[in-house]
Amino acid sequence: MLTTLLRDSRALATLAVPLVLTQLAQVALTTTDTVMMGMLGTAELAAGGLAIVIFNQLRTMGVGLVTSVGNQIAAAAARAERATGTAGKAKGEGEGQGEGHAGGAAEHEEVRGIVRASMAVATLAGIAGAVLMILIGQTLTWLGQDAAVVDRAQTMLIALAPGLLPCLWFQAIRQFTVGMRRPQALLRITLASIAVNAGLNWVLIHGTWGLPRLGLTGVGIATSSVYLLSFVALYVSAKRDSELAPLLTLNAAKADPATVRRLIGLGIPIAATYGSEAGFFSVTALMAGSFGPAALAAHTAVNQLVYIVFQVAVGLSHAASINVSRELALGRHDDARRIKNTALACAAAVMTVVGIGYLTLPRLVLAPFLDSGSDQALTIATHLLIVTAFLQFFDCAQNIGVGLLRGLDDTRSGFRITLIGYWAVGLPAAWLLAYPLSLDTLGIWLGLLTGLATTAVLLLRRYSDTLATRATAHALAAP
Repeated sequence: MLTTLLRDSRALATLAVPLVLTQLAQVALTTTDTVMMGMLGTAELAAGGLAIVIFNQLRTMGVGLVTSVGNQIAAAAARAERATGTAGKAKGEGEGQGEGHAGGAAEHEEVRGIVRASMAVATLAGIAGAVLMILIGQTLTWLGQDAAVVDRAQTMLIALAPGLLPCLWFQAIRQFTVGMRRPQALLRITLASIAVNAGLNWVLIHGTWGLPRLGLTGVGIATSSVYLLSFVALYVSAKRDSELAPLLTLNAAKADPATVRRLIGLGIPIAATYGSEAGFFSVTALMAGSFGPAALAAHTAVNQLVYIVFQVAVGLSHAASINVSRELALGRHDDARRIKNTALACAAAVMTVVGIGYLTLPRLVLAPFLDSGSDQALTIATHLLIVTAFLQFFDCAQNIGVGLLRGLDDTRSGFRITLIGYWAVGLPAAWLLAYPLSLDTLGIWLGLLTGLATTAVLLLRRYSDTLATRATAHALAAP
């Protein structure tokens, strides 16, 4: 049993570790922008932060639309592998290799078709999102925002809007490389983009090397440029890979409409799930602000810690999701069942280590965020860390659950369950504990824990039940 768990853990880690590190590097990328904006002044930071919130919300929804591409690629590649193996066995080892490639030709074309469709979806989402971004910028004054801040934010949004298209192109190719289980270039490119982004920010903000001094707008231009460069770098890297190159095509104009519709049908619930989760945490931030600046500062600091650690869950969830798609395409339902247990065990190990740090060294953990803040904020945050030490287990588990269901091509159930867990259970619990029971910010986080725990249990149970039903149907259909 232990040997099997270790073997499965190594297989999962091969895909998950590069994804986790890539997610953490992307956090560093956005942090660089925030630091650079802060150096320009409070008004610029407020305006830039507002623009980035809008950009990130639309970017997240767009990424959701192409997230299922990795699962579709993994399943198609597995079918190609199975067809190749079947043909090889039929013809013998000598002739079978060439015949096997012919046997998987249809599946290889299926992969190429998915890639073309994913580029079409990314293009449509990028154009629509860019237009919507600028339109939202025009309505900010109606939402009670300061006029001077809105003017700066609108200019920033105009600079950011063109970057959404290459950003989503990058995500489409990223899903392709992950689905093919060759994501290694992602980390190198993301790390390089951090340095390039910082350099471009500095040059464009301050107008060095003879360039005009663009200030806050320079941050937006730098971000859009980095997304374009990252897309080109990932495309070039994939074209140099002998396994990926024959399958990679960017001709979105030749995308099959049925495949595009299928990807959109799978992607819309994922995008809605991402938006729902972001909205859930945004509402709790507003609730924390009602208890004063110290409470909001404590909430913000702890929430940022959760966000950083959450990237581990994102990597594990995505890796588990891809592996489930692959195992089901190969007809290995028992292996798909073990993936859930392996992913949860790996998550529990990481969260345990992090939780011990929260409980034993709270001031050290909070120092980067509240070192110069009020003692009241530090006290509140220390109490929240106790809740967080347990909350993060469920936060990680629910994200893995969403990924596992995505591996079954069941994105609608994930969305419905998160609506129940976040909004029907978590938010009312947070309100009840924070206000009527007078637990204030601590009550909000206990409500978050309740909502995430409910979501995790429902998602994992849904996965187990659906997988068991499919395994039974597969067994009955077998000759």
